[in-house]
Amino acid sequence: MKCILYKKALPLILLSCLLLGACGNSKNDSVSKEPLSHTSTEKGTWDSAPKVLTPTADGTQTYTCDVASIDASNSGSGYIIVNYHGSNQKVKLQITGPDSVTYTFDLHGGNEVFPLVASSGSYTVTVFENVEGTQYATVLSQVISVSITDEFGPYLYPNQYVNFTADSLAVKEGSSLAYYCSSDTEVVESVYNYIISNFKYDYDKAKNVKSGYLPDVDKVFTENTGICFDYAAVMATMLRTQAIPTRLEVGYAGEEYHAWISTYIKDKGWINGIIEFDGTSWNMLDPTFASTSDSPKKFIAQKSDYITKYVY
Repeated sequence: MKCILYKKALPLILLSCLLLGACGNSKNDSVSKEPLSHTSTEKGTWDSAPKVLTPTADGTQTYTCDVASIDASNSGSGYIIVNYHGSNQKVKLQITGPDSVTYTFDLHGGNEVFPLVASSGSYTVTVFENVEGTQYATVLSQVISVSITDEFGPYLYPNQYVNFTADSLAVKEGSSLAYYCSSDTEVVESVYNYIISNFKYDYDKAKNVKSGYLPDVDKVFTENTGICFDYAAVMATMLRTQAIPTRLEVGYAGEEYHAWISTYIKDKGWINGIIEFDGTSWNMLDPTFASTSDSPKKFIAQKSDYITKYVY
C-alpha cells in the first residue's frame, strides 16, 4: 500500500457522449407516460419481486491514508468501495484492471461503489487530489489481487453510474412490469418497450451537461426525460433488480460517442442489444435510438457499428 504524494498530470477519460447531442437523432417531443398493454392481464411465472443487492464495506480488507480509504472486502463479488473524506474539491479515482484498461471517476465524498469489470487478476486503484489546473497528486495507491467468485456481480450490484436502492422508483416500476412476464426475455422486452414509449430525449441537457455528470435514476424516471447515459442507467436499474445481469456500456455507435446496455439472457448468453424483438431475434439494445426515431435501424446498420470502450 502506498500513501504518497507526488505531482502527476492525470489523464482524464471523459464520457464525451454526455457532452454531445448526438446520442439521439430525431426529435420525439410528444412522449407521454402511459402503461404498456400486456399480452396477458394475469401474473406470469417470473418472480417479479425486486432483488436489490446492497454493497457493503465490511472492513476485512482495507487500505487507508489520512484522506481516503479503499475497502476491497467484497472484491470477489465484483466491486470495491472508496471513501474520500478530505477537503479537496477535485478528487479523482483511477482503476486499472488486468486488461490494462484504465477507468477514471470523480469522487464526491463518502462511500462510493465501483465495479471490477475485467474479471480476476490484479487491479491498481489510485486516488488523486487536484493540485492546480490539470495537475493531480497521488494520495493513495494500491495493487489489489482480485478473485471474482460471481462473474455477474458487477452487473447486478449498484455502482456510481447505475446507482439505486430498494426504494428507487425505477426498481418498483421494473417489478410492476415484470409481474406479467414468464421469462427473462419477456422482462427485457417489457422494460425496453416501457422506456422507449415513455421517455423523451433531452437535447438541451445533452448540449449543456458538464463532465463528471452522473445519472440520478429517480430524477430521470420522474421527469421521463434524459440523455443516452440516463436511459441506459434507468434501464440497467430496472433489469438488475429483476436479477438480469445488465452492463451499462460506453463507446461508439457509428461515429458518435454513446451509451447503451447489454443483458445476459439465460441459455442465450450476453445479448448486445435490441432495437426491436421479433420473438427470437434481438438487435442492438439501445433505448435512446429506439425512443427518438420511428426507424432506429437507419442509424445503426449492424452490431459491428457498436464499439464498446468502457463497461460499468
